[in-house]
Amino acid sequence: MRTNRRPRTPREKYGEELKLRRLAAGLTQEALSELVVCSPTLISHFEAGRRLPSPDDAQRIDRALGTDGFFARWLEDLDPAFPHYFVSVAELEQETTEIRHYGASLIPGLLQTKAYASAVFRAYRPNYCAEELDEFVVRRTRRGAIFEKPSPPVTWALLDEAALRRCVGGPQVMAEQLRKIADMADSGRLRVHVLTLAAGAHALLESMLYLLSFADAAPMAYVEGLRTGRLMDDPALVEDCRTSYTLALSDAAPQRESVALIRAVAEEHEHAHHRADRR
Repeated sequence: MRTNRRPRTPREKYGEELKLRRLAAGLTQEALSELVVCSPTLISHFEAGRRLPSPDDAQRIDRALGTDGFFARWLEDLDPAFPHYFVSVAELEQETTEIRHYGASLIPGLLQTKAYASAVFRAYRPNYCAEELDEFVVRRTRRGAIFEKPSPPVTWALLDEAALRRCVGGPQVMAEQLRKIADMADSGRLRVHVLTLAAGAHALLESMLYLLSFADAAPMAYVEGLRTGRLMDDPALVEDCRTSYTLALSDAAPQRESVALIRAVAEEHEHAHHRADRR
C-alpha cells in the first residue's frame, strides 16, 4: 500500500539510528544526556532529526553507547548547507510554530530578497566567485519557503530603523526589500515593529536575536556575531532572551506606524535611485 509519507532526510535517518542505539543500550534520553553532558531536550532534537550534534557531542555519544566512532564518522558525511553554527537553526525553523527576530544593522536572513542577500554576501566575501555567491543566495532565500506552508509559523520581526536606512546593495535594492516586508505585514504573514532611532537605548541594543517556539518542544534562542553563533536551549537563558525581546518590543512603534515608516523609507530609497539615474 502506498503512503504519502515523505522520504526521510539524512539527518532524520541519523536521529532514528541514534534512538535505536540508545534504546538497545537501555538508556532514556535523560540518562544519555547526562553521559553526553547536554540537556534531554537536545537529545530529543537529535533523535527527531531537527538538529545535528557537534563533532564533540557525536564523540561523546559514541563513547556513551559504545558505538566505536559510528556517529562521529556518519556526521562527517552530512554536509551542511549553512555555516556550522547555523545549521541547527535552519533545521529548527522548519518545525517552528512561532518565530521572533530582531534585526539590528541588517534585515534578518529569513526576510531578505535575493538582491539584498547577494549584496550582504558580497560585502564580506571580497574574493567570491559568482557560482559560490549564487549558491549562498539560493540557500538563504530558500528558507523563506516556510511562509508558503499551509500553516506557516506566526512570525514577528522587530527591526531597527538603522537597518531600514542602511543602503545595502543600492537604493533600488533597498526599496524592493522594504516593500517586501511591508507587503508581508499588510497580507498578515508578518507582524512587524520598528525600533526608531528616537527610541534611544533598548534591551536588544547589543545583539541580534532569533526566538523559536515549537508545538512539541521547549522554545530556543539564537544569537549571532561575526563568524560565530550560539543556539541556546537552557530554559533560564531562553526566558531571559524572551524577556529582553518583550522589553525592546515595548519601545517599538505600533504595527501600523511601523509599516508606514517602512514604506516611507522605501520611497526615500526609490527617489534616491531616480536622482542617481538622472545624473
